[in-house]
Amino acid sequence: MTSKRALLRAALCACATLTVPLAFAQPASYPDKTIRLIVPFAAGGPADVVAREMSIALGQDLGQTVVVENMGGGAGVPATNTVSRALADGYTLLFAASGNVVIQPLLAKKRVDILSQLSPVAMVTSSPHVLVVSSKLPVRTVKEFTDYAKAHPGSVNFASAGVGGLAHLASELFMRDAGIDARHLAYKGSSQAMTDLVSGQVQAMFSSQPSMKGMIDKGLLRVIGLTSASSSPAYKGIPLIKEAGVPGFEYMTWYGVYGPAGLPPAVVQRLGGALSKLAADKGFEGRLREQGVDLHVSTPEELADRTRKETAAWDKVIRDSGIHLN
Repeated sequence: MTSKRALLRAALCACATLTVPLAFAQPASYPDKTIRLIVPFAAGGPADVVAREMSIALGQDLGQTVVVENMGGGAGVPATNTVSRALADGYTLLFAASGNVVIQPLLAKKRVDILSQLSPVAMVTSSPHVLVVSSKLPVRTVKEFTDYAKAHPGSVNFASAGVGGLAHLASELFMRDAGIDARHLAYKGSSQAMTDLVSGQVQAMFSSQPSMKGMIDKGLLRVIGLTSASSSPAYKGIPLIKEAGVPGFEYMTWYGVYGPAGLPPAVVQRLGGALSKLAADKGFEGRLREQGVDLHVSTPEELADRTRKETAAWDKVIRDSGIHLN
């Protein structure tokens, strides 16, 4: 009996010895099949364009096809849920905007710690917003704008495409930091907001510059400030808001790659290494800069840190302003 037990014990030890190296060896073979890159926006938009260019470069480096799947709507919740519920094997990834992973979880009925659901891989791009005013408003600088708002309390309105969006939160942050008495008006989409901004019914708005370029070029809207620094020539000559009258005011939009929580370190490292090579792709960088976007590839740790810090900062704005979704 003793010899049988000894033989059984030896056999089990041998199996364990064989199994452990195989388990650790699996990530080394990553990837060995097609990767899904979930984009929480409709096809054809700026995020989709960047995701598709990025997927080609990633596929070439990883030696596998990276398929972009558009999953727009729901403030990115369906896309985020799809990735967070997927196997943590690196074959289902999320290309998320900062609003998807920072702001939306703060506005959910049940607040979510996004870093408990997703593994940060790398931030890929960043870009500033611009503060635009109606050309009917008699101001040309940030200081003139804040002086006008202080001289006409309650008469300046900031437009946005909806409650809880980044443009809304930016206007609340600006009003707080600038010490002005103004109002936010939420529209059901950007089209009507833009129309009323041009007509002068609302006076100001934070937005990406490319989406307003046509009206800016026609002189219907006036750009007076930039929310963060950028190397893109699209923003040449536009002063930073924090240096033009509202010290401390700063934010940017950004996009990053995330996987499900518990993504193996070897997989994160492999994906991060492939993404970091994008930083040396001058053609890719140039195409982004033409769109007013900076190539900004980070480490997983830097993306996690940014996610945490911005979550805390926007959480304060949301709470102080009493913002909530119905």
